[in-house]
Amino acid sequence: MEERAEIDVLICGAHAAGLTLAIDLARRGLSFRIIDQLDCPFGGSRGKGIQPRTQEVFEDLGIIDRIVAAGGLYPPMRNYRADGSYAETTVFEARPASADTPYLLALMIPQFLTEGVMRERLAELGHEVTFGTALAGFEQDDASVIARLKRGDDEELIHARYLIGADGGRSFVRGAIGIGFPGKTLGVRAVVADVRLSGLTRDAWHQFNDGDMERLVAICPLAGTDLFQVQAPIPLEGEPDLSAEGLEQMIAERTGRRDIELRSVSWASACAMNARLADRYRAGRIFLVGDAAHIHPPTGGQGLNTSIQDAYNLGWKLAAVLAGAPDALLDTYEEERRAVAADVLGLSTRLLEGHHQQGGGLRGRDTHQLDIGYAGSALSHDAGARTTGPLAGDRMPDAALIGAAGQPRRLFDVLTGPHWTLLVSEPGYSPAAPPREGVRVVTIGDGAELRDPSDQLGLASGGAVLVRPDGYVGATFDVACPDRIGDYLARVLPPANVSGSH
Repeated sequence: MEERAEIDVLICGAHAAGLTLAIDLARRGLSFRIIDQLDCPFGGSRGKGIQPRTQEVFEDLGIIDRIVAAGGLYPPMRNYRADGSYAETTVFEARPASADTPYLLALMIPQFLTEGVMRERLAELGHEVTFGTALAGFEQDDASVIARLKRGDDEELIHARYLIGADGGRSFVRGAIGIGFPGKTLGVRAVVADVRLSGLTRDAWHQFNDGDMERLVAICPLAGTDLFQVQAPIPLEGEPDLSAEGLEQMIAERTGRRDIELRSVSWASACAMNARLADRYRAGRIFLVGDAAHIHPPTGGQGLNTSIQDAYNLGWKLAAVLAGAPDALLDTYEEERRAVAADVLGLSTRLLEGHHQQGGGLRGRDTHQLDIGYAGSALSHDAGARTTGPLAGDRMPDAALIGAAGQPRRLFDVLTGPHWTLLVSEPGYSPAAPPREGVRVVTIGDGAELRDPSDQLGLASGGAVLVRPDGYVGATFDVACPDRIGDYLARVLPPANVSGSH
């Protein structure tokens, strides 16, 4: 058995949540491994919707343009009547982007393409997934987690400061540490398959027998591919025929059409829909993210997006604590993200129930995840009585600003990167005194670094806004008092004289 030196983080599972965390840790210069027991990358479309808030995360991680280029927008839903006529409706409410919300349309991109883009970004940062490697066992003490990895006939010991269970709804990590996963089976089982077919156009999401859960079938062209995704509820018992012939026969029986011919099946699955939430997200040095912590029905496109944002929340906190910040910072991961998952589970379940009714399923602002916030978090602190602009715990909106050189600037361009950002109302510019590693100080005002003519940031009357690395407001201040700001930063950053743990 080979034994290796200590790393900072071992990530078990290389789907969207694990890849998000890996990208974030890589850009922060941490040492980590990301493993997956699959021999090759997942090849299905299961999570195909990227919500506006996740698009903001992808902008920060440097992949949003690739994601958009690889995917596309959702087509209208075409509901066929018994006589062959149809009516079309939109799936997501379309609203124009604005200065504070640059992304307002959900993107369609099959999961295998999303994860391919993420692995490409990870490779640019000098890392790759180790496929065909299973986590066979582990134990933890006060200082580290000792994990036993199995790859074929070879075994390897890894000493990691932290272990992340991103290994899905049947999480080995969650089971091994005895964290409960209560919830319910929702009484719906469905086939989901990626197929090549003829007989249907690619300009619509074709749905037959809307509202009839015994005969419903939906066939959606998958943006960025020549595939269609077939979705159809099936009986709770029995094994469906997932071959091209079997799926073609099911489609013919439910649609009454013989002109829809399946050429091939690239991926297919039959799954019972569940809504479950882990009792805890942390056990010592072990954390759960994504489907290991919560599983959702697919309605509303919430599961993959919630998983990505779990990892985005955890990454900067792990980095800070590894560099010397107080360990209590890591407790805020569960505090913030478990409540979000509970709310999203309720939304996904309500949307599933809506699909049982004819015409159900229009998705609006509630699915965009832009209004998720952490107002009640231990990290959210408003030192004053702001009446305009974002408050602690709010998602920091984008803003159209003007640089001192006269060029237009987006606030998101300033926030992009792994740092904290302190926005300070100042009539002019002077270097931050004293400067602090990990914090970018940006002055806002006439003669300052940036101007905010419309007071989108709520700083016209003075004060400061401290923005977390994940794009949420950590604290607001009526005046830019160094002592108060310093006291807050001491809770979330390593001591100024500590510069890393490795």
